[in-house]
Amino acid sequence: MLHEPAPSVHQLLAFYLEAGVDCALSDEPVDRLAEETVEDLAPAQRPALRTSAPLTAAAPAVVPSSRNDAAPPPDIAITSAREAARTATTLEELRALLDNFDGCALKSTATRLVFADGTPQARIMFVGEAPGRDEDIEGLPFVGRSGKLLDLMIGAIGLDRTKVYIANVIPWRPPGNRTPTPQETQICLPFIQRQIELVDPDILVTMGNPSTQSLLRTREGIMRTRGKWIDYDTGRRTIRAMPTFHPAYLLRSPAYKRLAWQDLRAIRKALTPA
Repeated sequence: MLHEPAPSVHQLLAFYLEAGVDCALSDEPVDRLAEETVEDLAPAQRPALRTSAPLTAAAPAVVPSSRNDAAPPPDIAITSAREAARTATTLEELRALLDNFDGCALKSTATRLVFADGTPQARIMFVGEAPGRDEDIEGLPFVGRSGKLLDLMIGAIGLDRTKVYIANVIPWRPPGNRTPTPQETQICLPFIQRQIELVDPDILVTMGNPSTQSLLRTREGIMRTRGKWIDYDTGRRTIRAMPTFHPAYLLRSPAYKRLAWQDLRAIRKALTPA
């Protein structure tokens, strides 16, 4: 019987990269198949348990982190997220709630929370889907290649990052930049909805299918929705929302930059005083 030769290090790394494994969660390897429990290990070998920072008086108790970092069932996590998000009266409180929220499993695999960038006093707010590798490292949304293109798009309407507000539906990077699951999106949705309410922009720009469908409650694809003004109801007021292409999609499909430019012209016109 012939045996396949053992793969080289280069081949293994190429396989992991293709599978979406592009970052390490710890410095030392962990044998997940070992039968030893945490209690069987010597104290020095036991992994440090993650603890949450104390909650402020205004913040409700949120889903606690379990011993093995397992997230609660989605229905419980969604309910907890809705209850927590409603209590935030400022963006600082909302960020603190997300820092202490353990209802989404993405938090345990991400490096850090990616909350927002820009000014909360902005008239226009851009919302994407989820952070990527560069965003996970820096803790800011849209700082990689797609971020550079977004900067150019913002500049095309006469603004820059100091005059807009940028966030994502999902504030933690999914492993390997995979697509967030519907459950993960629903868990994080109350927080971005509350974030929009607190920023209270005049114009909301949803970038790409996921953010558009999640926030504007439509099943239509971005090709049908882009370039059209859609009302976004916060419960207190109605905000004009404009779906457009995600910068990452435009990098893959530059032919659609012409349509994105049309969307930007409509947004610039809406921002210009009559």
